[in-house]
Amino acid sequence: MNAIDIISFIFYNALFYAAPLIFTGLGAVFTERSGVTNIGLEGIMQVGAFTGIVTNLYLAETMGSATVFTSILIAMVVSSIVSLLLAVSSITFRADQIIAGTALNMFAAGGTIFLVKKIFDGKGQTPMVQETINRFNVPVLKDIPIIGEIFFQNVYLTSYLAILAAIIGWIVLYKTPFGLRLRAVGEHPMAADTMGIKVNRMRYIGVMISGALGGIGGAIYAMSITLDYSHATISGQGFMAIAAMIFGKWNPLGMMGAAIFFGFAQSLSTIGPALPVINEIPQVYLYILPYVLTILAIAGFIGKSVAPKALNTPYIKGER
Repeated sequence: MNAIDIISFIFYNALFYAAPLIFTGLGAVFTERSGVTNIGLEGIMQVGAFTGIVTNLYLAETMGSATVFTSILIAMVVSSIVSLLLAVSSITFRADQIIAGTALNMFAAGGTIFLVKKIFDGKGQTPMVQETINRFNVPVLKDIPIIGEIFFQNVYLTSYLAILAAIIGWIVLYKTPFGLRLRAVGEHPMAADTMGIKVNRMRYIGVMISGALGGIGGAIYAMSITLDYSHATISGQGFMAIAAMIFGKWNPLGMMGAAIFFGFAQSLSTIGPALPVINEIPQVYLYILPYVLTILAIAGFIGKSVAPKALNTPYIKGER
């Protein structure tokens, strides 16, 4: 491969692995900006992946090429509804948000595998889907010298949709009245309440947005990378998305950059053998690299990150 081939190979594989992290990380930004910690995004991704794969299997024969995006839409709705479990427990009943998120992860892991066994005659994983997210060339732009080969050939539509979602997320958070209210309840909920903003309602919305985006992330991961669902399908992806959010300092664009970096780290385990120098590194190190980076990001070793002031704090009206 020449230099352009290597760059384009790395680029589209990094974006390919980053897309689920960008969607889920964006969900994490929305919920934590509203003041609710959502450790349960790992479980939300599992629900999204399970729903996406099962609906894909049942709809493929009748819906054909429309199956993938219909399945993603259904996964988004189901995951958003499931995320209400976290919202009700942590906002209405003021349960510890970390414990509630952990319980959601356990519920999702056990519940989805239980349903897989019930639906597929006791088997621990689903069959492989036939309708998948595939690569394509962007018309016209693919013919641009060098740039076209790197950015617009053999790309996945979901990669660019993820980038677009992060940009829209930034605009919503920082350029709209809704975003201002959402950030206000995550920073100073009492002041926001004084201004007439319904704090708990905004937090419910933040959690449901995170559920919807996490479901999309899970469905995309399952239908583009693993192509089936089992207990090992979402192996730490939700936690990586949370790490990307922290790495990106609770900003959608910063999170997107961190997610692409994590996506690149994940892609090394598959593309490494085809790259000079990297192919000499034992593959086991490439497999553990994304998880090491996740631990470093969550532990706060990579730059200083300041969380929203009211994060992980239930709001009690009238209490100072």
